Amino acid sequence: MMVRKLIGAAVAVAILGTQGCASIVGESRYPVAVSSAPPGASFEITDKNGTVVHTGNTPSTVTLKSGKGYFSGQTYTLRFKKEGYPDKTVELDSSLSGWYWGNILIGGLIGMLIVDPLTGAMYKLPEFASADMGKPLANTGEQPLKVGVIDDLTAAQRERLVPVN
Repeated sequence: MMVRKLIGAAVAVAILGTQGCASIVGESRYPVAVSSAPPGASFEITDKNGTVVHTGNTPSTVTLKSGKGYFSGQTYTLRFKKEGYPDKTVELDSSLSGWYWGNILIGGLIGMLIVDPLTGAMYKLPEFASADMGKPLANTGEQPLKVGVIDDLTAAQRERLVPVN
């Protein structure tokens, strides 16, 4: 009976020793809530390589990879567009996951130097990405510019004129 318990404990330790702590407890893909003010803006997400990984309209939630490769976190560029507003660009950058340091206690060197860096689990992404589109652009309108002479104005229009000097 004691031998079975020892074998079971040894197997559990071996399994944990071949895994990375961040891979066990953390994630390598994260949901990110994308929003804008005002809502209803279209957005495009590109990765470090310039590859479009997602398009949509705000508000929305997208799932993104936190790692780009071995010991390399991912950075995304979000471009927002909404008619009548200036375009906005926001950077979304990964950061080191706190779970990665759990390898010191649980995952060991294999988890710290191989598993977590390869899976991207050593990195995390922010939960939110948003853009304030700012104030609406001036109405350029479709009305053409009209040039006239003072003689074309009515008497009431002439009374409303303001001298500019």
